[in-house]
Amino acid sequence: MMTTLSGADLHAVAAAAMRANGFAPDFSAEVLREVEAFDDPGNATLPVGARDLRALPWSSIDNRESRDLDQIEAAERCDDGRIRLLVAIADVASFVPPGSASDDHSAINTTSVYTGVAVFPMLPERLSTDLTSLNEGEDRLAVVIQFDVAADGALSGATVYRALVHNYAKLTYNEIGAWLEGRGPEPRAIAASQALRHQLQLQEEAAGRLRIARKRAGALDFESVEASPVVANGKVIDLRVTQRNRARDIIEDFMVAANRSVAAYLIANGSASLRRVVREPKRWDRIVAIAAEHGVMLPEKPDSVALSEFLSARRVADPEHFADLSLAVVKLLGPGVYVLERRLGNRREAGHFGLAVADYVHSTAPNRRFADLVTQRMLRAVELQSGAPYTDEQLIAIANRCTERGDAARKVERTMRKVAGASMLADRVGESFAAVVTAASPKGTYVRLLSPPVEGRVVRGGPGLDVGDTVRVTLVVTDAVKGFIDFAHDATDASRKLERSRRKKVMADALRPHIGEQFQAIVTGVSDSGTWVRLVDRPGEGRVVRGFKSLAVGMTVPVTLVRTDSVHGFIDFEHTAEADRPKAERLARKRVVAERLQDRIGETFDAVVSGVSPRATWIHIAAEGIEGRLVRGQRGRQTGDAVRAVLLTADPVRGFIDFATES
Repeated sequence: MMTTLSGADLHAVAAAAMRANGFAPDFSAEVLREVEAFDDPGNATLPVGARDLRALPWSSIDNRESRDLDQIEAAERCDDGRIRLLVAIADVASFVPPGSASDDHSAINTTSVYTGVAVFPMLPERLSTDLTSLNEGEDRLAVVIQFDVAADGALSGATVYRALVHNYAKLTYNEIGAWLEGRGPEPRAIAASQALRHQLQLQEEAAGRLRIARKRAGALDFESVEASPVVANGKVIDLRVTQRNRARDIIEDFMVAANRSVAAYLIANGSASLRRVVREPKRWDRIVAIAAEHGVMLPEKPDSVALSEFLSARRVADPEHFADLSLAVVKLLGPGVYVLERRLGNRREAGHFGLAVADYVHSTAPNRRFADLVTQRMLRAVELQSGAPYTDEQLIAIANRCTERGDAARKVERTMRKVAGASMLADRVGESFAAVVTAASPKGTYVRLLSPPVEGRVVRGGPGLDVGDTVRVTLVVTDAVKGFIDFAHDATDASRKLERSRRKKVMADALRPHIGEQFQAIVTGVSDSGTWVRLVDRPGEGRVVRGFKSLAVGMTVPVTLVRTDSVHGFIDFEHTAEADRPKAERLARKRVVAERLQDRIGETFDAVVSGVSPRATWIHIAAEGIEGRLVRGQRGRQTGDAVRAVLLTADPVRGFIDFATES
């Protein structure tokens, strides 16, 4: 079935998916009246007992489009070498008392749901993006989590209190990440403020300490590969994966440390808590098998330190494809759950396997998670030395509800990724794609395409595949209304193909230290889908990605290794006889431009088709000095055609700048 949905259709399907999974996608009139009655928090006086910390150099780092700012940060260097971190969290509890209409709605949904085509917030926008949001240039009451970070990353001195704060700069992950990594210019806000520059440098130092301590304890190093739809003129034109960088790492490290500090603070004050737990993985045997494909032998029993060391080594060895390895391991670990922690000391339950910590709560996103709002109320009870706001029975019920709703939210989000993917792939039925297996059980086998990152079910040829396998699949059915994306895997000689794929992963791993070196190779295949070679003097076979035009089967030619992918078993070469300096210079220019475009994904440009070949269509945007590929809507285009192009990808590492036509 071929169906492409409009923006309105996509929103309606998302709302229907919410209802089908037990969510209330809309706020009641009572909730909206309640929220509209609130006064502007900027007019409020400083509450009794709260501190005035507006003079501290607070700032936030978030996505460019984020409007619900849950946290801001500040740091101070202590005389003994420790770094004092202050993480201010939006004071949602002051606006959402237990038993209110907003609280009742939050208790039903327990989480905001992000479908890509629509956001269904846990709280109305006037609360989440205005009254409680720690917006730039605004005074706001916040719950401050304060703790010290020693040189070895150890945490101490955890305390929590309310304070009046002021966000002096809303920074974005991409601009700060590029600056910290030396890939981009100094952001305007930092160039204008020496104090802010010092703050970011001190915060990065603190995050580095925390990261080293987490790795030493066995915290697992993951990278997300979840994709969000890119919508232009109401039509899904691509799926985008968020790229990790040092700015995102800073915030992740701070949030983990803040949540650990809150757990320690509640324990120290004799309070129960809702803990987030990820238990030992049931499919550790498959994780062991995946590690073995990379030449690493993990222990027979689950060991977070050993797994952490393996993942960290793989990130260093093959950072470009680490996300797909992360995906396989995350799927095998399984989801986390909420539990009531009422026992203290050595009687505490098992902790968070992925984070390698015994005590962990969710406290840093009360606008988006009900568990965090509950934690904030428990912190307030400790501050006021009042009775516990919940009984154990109520907390157990809340924990179960939050766990169940979290699972349901993932189902909605997964469904909508499939709806968006099915809408985007409606005209590509019959095409073949490279994919990685993300789930394999009696209930079914699922794969995620490498590009575009769409997930679907293998309806034919699935038996024998397992999580982490790289395969080729053919798209056989899409149904955007139901979110169905079905693939077929050619199971003919499947065991030999899988063994070859695994062998190529080993080859790619062994060749990675030799990127940039030249080899003699025999051309083994030439077709419209690619040109292939096999090395003469060592194991290695792969595709020629540049300089392949004059090659023919049987020729022996010099090639240069330019890329290896040990996660999927891909090896790319360049035929050095045709490689020239202008190409290298053009690639360098495209990397600079791609870095500049990081925060402009989804924008539309006036462009002209500058070149067309059987393998690619190129466009030029004269007004901005941009050149890139047209990878969606390129059929029938001719050199000189004027097009409206939407930016899909800006990859400064590989120099990829990809566009789709607007219509």
